[in-house]
Amino acid sequence: MVFFLPGGRMIGKERGSRGRVLPGAVGGGEAPGRRLILDYLRELRSHNDRDWFEAQRTRYDEARAAFETLLGELIDAFGAVDDLGPVSVKDCAFRLNRDVRFSKDKTPYKTAMSALVGARGRKSGPRSYYFHLEPDGLSMLAGGLHSPTPAELAALRSSIAEGGAPLRKILAEAAFVAAFGGLEGASLKTVPRGYPADHPELGLLRRTQFLATHHLDDSMVLSPLLIGHSLDIFGAMKPFVVYLEGALEGGGAGAAKGRN
Repeated sequence: MVFFLPGGRMIGKERGSRGRVLPGAVGGGEAPGRRLILDYLRELRSHNDRDWFEAQRTRYDEARAAFETLLGELIDAFGAVDDLGPVSVKDCAFRLNRDVRFSKDKTPYKTAMSALVGARGRKSGPRSYYFHLEPDGLSMLAGGLHSPTPAELAALRSSIAEGGAPLRKILAEAAFVAAFGGLEGASLKTVPRGYPADHPELGLLRRTQFLATHHLDDSMVLSPLLIGHSLDIFGAMKPFVVYLEGALEGGGAGAAKGRN
């Protein structure tokens, strides 16, 4: 099935491939620099150590520059989706180095280049848009709540318990379903403390993560259509992240509609 998102671009859903672009939906040709990013990251995955990284420093610099150019183009065009204010590439882009202090995995580098696009860059709250490039079909556009604090989860559950209709309406919108299929993320197997087992919004209340994820094939990452496609997907996601923003501001179900 094929859907048209705001802006007129076409995306489709295949069975077992949530939010992926249908074959044939990507225009011909490659945008400059994109293959450089994917090829570098693919090799880094197989040689994730400091010696290789330093030996390939020039390639890293070139790939990073290409990613930052792409991210800058996305930020410059983002007014079509949301008002970011004077945010910069530096504000939004994540470092390649991993924080390994508390991790059993001591590989020093991430195998993706990514950014959080929002009014406060990487420090933005839920009204933000995650842009992630990684080779072999692991690229994605995403948003939501991945690791909410107990206070944030309590506020969101309170808003849903007062009335889940606004959130359910957002999740049922054709553009949202076409782009994301539905919510992803973890849920409790039990009833959350303080809520009855027969609560009408129990399915949403059990959630501990609220994630919208749209996966990108390498062909879309390489395509000149990537910026426009990303804007369309993030546009379909905006009502969801605006809802989350309002809910975390503590205004209940009505205020959870957020700002326009």
